Amino acid sequence: MKIFSAPLQGYTNSAWRHFHAEIFGGVHCYFTPFIRFEKGEVRRRDLNDYISELNTNHTLVPQIIFRDLHEFQNLVTTLRAKGANSIDLNLGCPFPPQVHHGRGSGALINHTLLRDISKSICTDLPDISFSVKMRLGVDSSAQWQGALEILNALPLTHITIHPRTAAQQYKGELHLDQFKSITAVSRHPLLFNGDIRSLDDFHRIADTFPAIHGVMIGRGLLARPSLAHEIAAGHTLSDEELRHKLSLLHRHIFTHHLETKCGESQILSAAKPFWDYLEEFIGHKAFKAIKKATGIDKYTKSFQQRGLWVN
Repeated sequence: MKIFSAPLQGYTNSAWRHFHAEIFGGVHCYFTPFIRFEKGEVRRRDLNDYISELNTNHTLVPQIIFRDLHEFQNLVTTLRAKGANSIDLNLGCPFPPQVHHGRGSGALINHTLLRDISKSICTDLPDISFSVKMRLGVDSSAQWQGALEILNALPLTHITIHPRTAAQQYKGELHLDQFKSITAVSRHPLLFNGDIRSLDDFHRIADTFPAIHGVMIGRGLLARPSLAHEIAAGHTLSDEELRHKLSLLHRHIFTHHLETKCGESQILSAAKPFWDYLEEFIGHKAFKAIKKATGIDKYTKSFQQRGLWVN
């Protein structure tokens, strides 16, 4: 069963992916945060993340988000020109502004759009392999049914299912009954995504759904970067070893930001999100000091004094 790294806006950028693969590993494939069409063109910073020179030590697939056929075709054409031969379609983003404009989960319930894209894929894009990441629906856990009928006719490599609705965001119970129903009718390999934060969580999903192709982990991998490695190895790291590797991961990413960003504000804005999901592991005092730091000197002292830095 393969482990995939889920894309998260503001977190799983090229620097995080590169150094995570180098220090922890265990991930079969990483995905870019969704690449969007904005102001009449593909957003430049999204594209730069995909073509970054740091994307050399791991398998990477670009993910796109779109609201109509025009955006879809422009995104695919641009990525194809940059050498992409695999693309993941975002039909699951629950962020209300995106859903409201018909992107992400909003596109999932637009069956006319899905049929138009299906036709484009089958007739115009034989050289590109596609996959899909989706929710169960926008406000109903059964809205996947009409979409899956269309997706079943496509030559997809896999479908990733986060068994919540967009309205749930990342809270509330996972609809495992709906996921089970999908396993019975999907013609494509399935990945399970959602609330996998530990080795026990992985085994529970693997035991419940033994026929799935793998799992995709997002927030769980940010909170415990060793998780993919631990799943592959079959055992957890000690707190001491995890702390050391976590500090090493941060040092490499922070050094990269120091070398590539301009000004303290830009550097700190890029560096601080690293800790957003780590409060439970590093402790509230360390987390609070790091997040409150107003300059690079205070920022570095806040984690160096707490043993969160390695040379």
